[in-house]
Parts: sequence; C-alpha cells; structure tokens
Amino acid sequence: MNTPDLAALAADTRFDIRDEAALHAAYPTRPGEASLAKVVDHVHPMYRPFIEASPFAVLATLGPRGLDTSPRGDAPGFVRVADEHTLLLPDRRGNNRLDSMGNLLLDPRLALLFLVPGCSEALRVNGQGRLSTSPGLCTAFAVDGKRPASVLVVRVASVYFQCARALLRSGLWDASRQVDRGSLPAVGAILECLSRGGIDGAAYDAALPERQRSTLY
Repeated sequence: MNTPDLAALAADTRFDIRDEAALHAAYPTRPGEASLAKVVDHVHPMYRPFIEASPFAVLATLGPRGLDTSPRGDAPGFVRVADEHTLLLPDRRGNNRLDSMGNLLLDPRLALLFLVPGCSEALRVNGQGRLSTSPGLCTAFAVDGKRPASVLVVRVASVYFQCARALLRSGLWDASRQVDRGSLPAVGAILECLSRGGIDGAAYDAALPERQRSTLY
C-alpha cells in the first residue's frame, strides 16, 4: 500500500475552512445540553475538588511575542482556591525565559488546563491574571523556606470539565503505554545539536539530575 505524502496533502489549501458557514458544514452536529450546562463563571463546589487534587496544569497565554503554553506542577492542590472567583498559582523555579510572565504583563488573558492522574476528565479554566510579589502571599506558598518569585492571581471567567475522550484515546494513564525515556533524544544531546557543539551534551546530562533535585524550589 502506498504511503500518502502528508506534506503535499497538508499544503493543499483548497479544502481549508475559511468562514463559519464552512465550519458548521464540517461539524454539523450542534453542542448538546451537557456541553453547554457544564460551563459556569466561577469555581463551583463540584469543580473545586479537581483543582485541589491536581498536581499538574498547563498555562496558556498570549502576547505580542506570540502564544505560550507552559507546564506547571507541584504537590496536589498547588493551585489554591482563594474564593470562587480567584485562583492562586505560585511561580516556582524554572528557566527564567519569562515567556508566560511577559505575555501577562501586556495581555492578562489566560487559560489553565488541569489534569488529575487517573482521572480522564480534565478541567478548563479561562480568566485574567496579574502577577503579585506580595511578601505575605509569596510566604504563604513557601516550600522548605523557599518562596516563589511571584504568585499569579487568576480572576476566573469560566470553568468547565473537558470530556474524557482525548485521554481515553491517548491512554495517558495506562502504565503499559509509557514510553522508555531512553528511546527519545536526551536533553543534553538536543542542546549539543542545537548549539552546534557549544554545549557539552554528555556533561549536561550527567549534571542534570542533581541540578534538578537541588533547584526544584
């Protein structure tokens, strides 16, 4: 069987969706009652447990420098519910690129996607954020005496759960489908390649576990 030329097929713009009429023609089924009823404008008591159980979220932002999606993770409940309209997300140590933070300074709109291990539904939150360096707020999120550089204060606009189909299709929580890390390029190998030898990949990989352990917070 011939393998299709995916690059050529993707380059064919004749079938691109360009307006809402074409969009609805491609997706003729309208949202059902459940798809609409699940959306609320606050952290409902039925949704709060998902946030409190989640050790991982993806933060999406938009700014003049472009889009950014950033993984955020810590112990379950690391994003705290201050009240039904406010979430608090500490900014732990990272690469200091400040892509998300720079975007938020210029455009406060954001989205969060919460995942809970073993749960196939995800929780989506949309809202606006501001960065606070309040000493009291940062101290409230200290771990082992180490405070976050800032805390993202999220004003919630909408909250709803995402159905389980994507995670069921992916088998994300299926241990038998986990990938052997050794089958993928090592971080040091990537950096050595992209820096054209400017970074010693083997040395980077050798030092990485201890550096990550000692700089989690």
